[in-house]
Amino acid sequence: MINLDLTFIIQLVNFLVLVLILNVFLFKPIRRVLADRATELNGARERAAEVDRDVQEKVAQYEARMREAKTAANGERDALKKVAQAEESAVLEKARKEAADTLATIKEKVAKETADAKELLREQARGLSLEICEKVLGRSL
Repeated sequence: MINLDLTFIIQLVNFLVLVLILNVFLFKPIRRVLADRATELNGARERAAEVDRDVQEKVAQYEARMREAKTAANGERDALKKVAQAEESAVLEKARKEAADTLATIKEKVAKETADAKELLREQARGLSLEICEKVLGRSL
């Protein structure tokens, strides 16, 4: 059986004093360090979440600017393409007109040369026919 004598009370008092001393010098500082550490971890998590939000926001802004730049570039490209097509049409029309004018000039020249050649051939044919008639008839006409 357990005897509740003076040594038990001294050991109990000694235990309580030891618990108080350990509480003051060991447990409270450890709890404070753990609490500080938890506070730092929570702060770090909050800062990390804030940085993550900032990064997400900046990425969204970057993507929006990229979309705007692509839209502007597409618009500018389309405008330049239309200008180039208009210039191409003008150049082609001018070339067609010049070709038609040149062709008309050539046709006129060929028609004139053909008419001149026909006239020359008529004159030569008349001369030859007179000459043949004179030789056949044996007299001058």
